[in-house]
Amino acid sequence: MAKDGPNWDGLLKWSIANSDGTRPTRNLSEEDKRWFMEAMQSQTVDVIKRMKEITMVMQTPEQVLEAQGVTAADIEEYLCLLTDLMVADMLDELQEHVESIDMANDLHSIGGLVPLLGYLKNSHANIRAKAAEVVSTIVQNNPRSQQLVMEANGLEPLLSNFASDPDITVRTKALGAISCGYNSLIRHNKPGIAAFRLANGYAALRDAVGADSARFQRKALNLIQYLLHENHSDCNVVNELGLPRVMLHLASSEDAEVREAALRGLLELARDKTGGSNGGLGEEDEKLKQILEERIKSISLMSPEDLGAAREERQLVDCLWSTCYTEPSSLREKGLLSLPGEDDPPPDVASKHFEPPLRGWAANHTGDSKPSVKKQEARLLLGPIPPN
Repeated sequence: MAKDGPNWDGLLKWSIANSDGTRPTRNLSEEDKRWFMEAMQSQTVDVIKRMKEITMVMQTPEQVLEAQGVTAADIEEYLCLLTDLMVADMLDELQEHVESIDMANDLHSIGGLVPLLGYLKNSHANIRAKAAEVVSTIVQNNPRSQQLVMEANGLEPLLSNFASDPDITVRTKALGAISCGYNSLIRHNKPGIAAFRLANGYAALRDAVGADSARFQRKALNLIQYLLHENHSDCNVVNELGLPRVMLHLASSEDAEVREAALRGLLELARDKTGGSNGGLGEEDEKLKQILEERIKSISLMSPEDLGAAREERQLVDCLWSTCYTEPSSLREKGLLSLPGEDDPPPDVASKHFEPPLRGWAANHTGDSKPSVKKQEARLLLGPIPPN
């Protein structure tokens, strides 16, 4: 791609001058054709070529750079001078390319997947985080790339970063690559779930929900809920690790999304009947009841606007109460479970502005409608009937 780009003003003037409709189309000279193609090709990106170039840069060992007098601390700046692209910017561009599932799968074919996974072990935290973000894009709803990442042992560095990286952003991005989205390395991927369990993933989740980052907590809680939903036998592991106690604490978090994620996980535990009458919560039953009562009280004091935003929390609190205590919560009695108009379908605004002509015509020609112009009555003819 040309750095400064083509002369767009000149290209526009040329286009107008040659297609203003006032004269017949003329044949372009070879010089005009060459100029036009150069102008357009300078703004065209060969995605595969760019991915190969990025792969080549990713494959450059740090030792090679250091041999040229570049220290580890200077690597990013040096790569910027060497390729006119910093590593982070390079990964940003790569992420744009692999948003296409076909391009994501092509990354492995051109040898780019393995060096990308190598960046998960980079000495710079921002590079480790960005590499995990690119991996997350590659595996999202892409079973083929999920398999390729697993075969390349990509889950191991992601789990390592998630569990023990000193940078909270790196840990969050690694967890995102592991679990976020409908279809990822773990979600709807049984080999991924098995590998996660074997790698002591639940212990890492326990540490994650105890972190200071609300975003990190939400991601970890959402994964816990998913794993418990997929396999209720994991409730025993969760209880042994003391996770219910932490989840009960987070059910009172100031962050609404953290509260909801914690309540969803607690609901999965409560539905596990192998743990007794109150499911997998066991001895935490009294604490749960106290927290639910506190949440009901807080919900009761919410403004109408806040009540609308807390719709899922209201439903979760009532469902948890009903599951554990076989009776509806007081939210139902107070009329706070389902607010007026919440179950109504959204207004059909678009059809009023984009009404099909036949629909509009039919609406104005119903049997009950009166025509704007009365049908002229037939005149009564007087006199003898004319002979045939």
